[in-house]
Amino acid sequence: MLTSNDGVRVRIYLVVVVLLGLFVYVGIRLYYLQIIRHDELYEKAKRKYTAVHTKTGKRGEIRDIDGHLLVGNVPISQVVVDPCNVDSGIMEEKLARLMKSYFGLDLNETRSNLKQKTRQRQKEDGSNETVKRRYALLVKEISYEDAEKFEKILKVNDIRGVTFPEGYKRFYPKDQLMANVLGFIGGGGIETARQETTRPETAREKYETDLSGIKLPYGMGSRKHARDGDHVYLTVSEPIQSIVEEELDKVMEKWKPLTAYAIMADPRTGNIMAMAQRPTFNPNDRRNMDSEAWRVRAIEDSFEPGSVMKPLVVTGALDMGIITPHTMINCENGTWFYGGRSMRDTHPAHMIPVSDVIKHSSNIGTAKIGMMLGKENLNRILRSFGLGSRSGIPIKPETRGQFMQVKDWDGLSITRFPIGYGVGVSPVQMLRAYCALADGGNLRKLRLIDRIEDPETGEIIQIPIEEPVKLYHNFAAANQIVDMMAAVTGPDGTAFRAAVPGYKVAGKTGTSRKWIAEEKAYSYRKSYATFAGFVPVHNPAFVLVVVVDEPKGSIYGGVVAAPAFREIAVRTLRFLDIKPDPESIPLDGATQAHNVAPATSGGTRTRPRSSSAQRTASPAATKRGKQFVPLHENYYRRGYQQDH
Repeated sequence: MLTSNDGVRVRIYLVVVVLLGLFVYVGIRLYYLQIIRHDELYEKAKRKYTAVHTKTGKRGEIRDIDGHLLVGNVPISQVVVDPCNVDSGIMEEKLARLMKSYFGLDLNETRSNLKQKTRQRQKEDGSNETVKRRYALLVKEISYEDAEKFEKILKVNDIRGVTFPEGYKRFYPKDQLMANVLGFIGGGGIETARQETTRPETAREKYETDLSGIKLPYGMGSRKHARDGDHVYLTVSEPIQSIVEEELDKVMEKWKPLTAYAIMADPRTGNIMAMAQRPTFNPNDRRNMDSEAWRVRAIEDSFEPGSVMKPLVVTGALDMGIITPHTMINCENGTWFYGGRSMRDTHPAHMIPVSDVIKHSSNIGTAKIGMMLGKENLNRILRSFGLGSRSGIPIKPETRGQFMQVKDWDGLSITRFPIGYGVGVSPVQMLRAYCALADGGNLRKLRLIDRIEDPETGEIIQIPIEEPVKLYHNFAAANQIVDMMAAVTGPDGTAFRAAVPGYKVAGKTGTSRKWIAEEKAYSYRKSYATFAGFVPVHNPAFVLVVVVDEPKGSIYGGVVAAPAFREIAVRTLRFLDIKPDPESIPLDGATQAHNVAPATSGGTRTRPRSSSAQRTASPAATKRGKQFVPLHENYYRRGYQQDH
């Protein structure tokens, strides 16, 4: 018989067993949660109470060769909301109306955006889970001042959950200066070509938050430094670029062409000193930008160069010893029939020396020199100057131009190619070829990027100047062709308007009539007017090519492009402080108005033209650009007039 003590004992045993069972269960459960499922539950907890903030550094700057800023960054703010913190319909309505009033956002779209409190997120196993939506971008870009004002308005209206993270946007302090070459991200130019260089690193900061999503001042977290992108220094000089663009604006105003280009380079390094085109655009405001305005047409497009081609052909013949400056050429008194087609010269002559062929820009004389060379030699010479190949400029797309293989030439090609018809070149290709003429036959790759700078360490990576390809075997040809080209800008040359008082200028005019596909003929009204040259003759400070597309009022390179060359040269020589050449012949007439004041310091440089000495530099598949219509055999039908 059980006593009361036994009953108590039994109840105690039962309680002990139950408690032991609970302890065992709790222990097993804790083991299961803390040991077996620890990693899984810990990750879930972190996702719930840990926030991740992404911060991106500044994109690298683009500067000219002397460090002047061309492309930079300006700080901006964004308007970001945590929809879960806008926790009432009244607050949602207030915020939506404020966003419409201050930033012009659509009222209904903002309401819908604020009501989306959750979103779907993919788990590691591939399934989806519903999580709170803690981020919504309302306004991508506002100024710091506007952000501060709007933040005060939100406090007055007791609206929570809105933040103003800081960022940067691209800024072009010179507006349209060099806009086409600089470009913009996704829109060509250096910005696109070097975006991997200037692209900043993105850093992720992790931190713990409370239930409302506010960052806790304590707790675990991690933070990584957001590295800025590298700075790019171009070979361009901003002051010279400004000179070129100002003079190009005058060309546009006076001659009303479709487009105009002016490109300048140092022949001893291949450095592009300036590159401008019109029309252009302002990269700070691209809302009404013309679809063609941002293209780098001096690199992408090709044209028939006309008589600026002639010095290349004559140089090749001089180098091979086929001719000398005194070789007499029969220019047929200004009219020559060959292969059933006619060719004409503006200045009729019978027997003239090769030097006068260049001086008076004889089509017939140059064509006959081409025939003396023969197809294979003519093809080799023109290609050796870079025709039919890319220049080395680090901008895409770049055209190769149009230069057919010898097997595709017809009976008249050998007479038309030497005078710049039937061949398509880009302005930068012609610039590169003239740099070789100016530097004693040294063909260099054109350079647009001088160096790269790491903003964190200050380390500079200099882009090397590659060794040139030496074109000449007969080095006397270097001086001979330059002397001939210097006569072109003399008082009785075709480019006397390009002469710069106090300096000897070497160059060549080009007037090429445009092929009209619909008419299957060359136009007498539409043309390219070109001048390419360098100064001073004996030690060129720069090579400059000016191309004007369809000028109104005159079609001739000597009338339209040569004066633009002169004005740019006068101002650039002053800026570079190049002393006048004491051997230069004083000019009379209209050009006296453009006398250049003597430089205040330094001496005339006397490096021989054939020297390869270099100036010390400061610290995906390419698609073809627009080109002239492939030429029909009828391009031989009409005779060609001489440059003026």
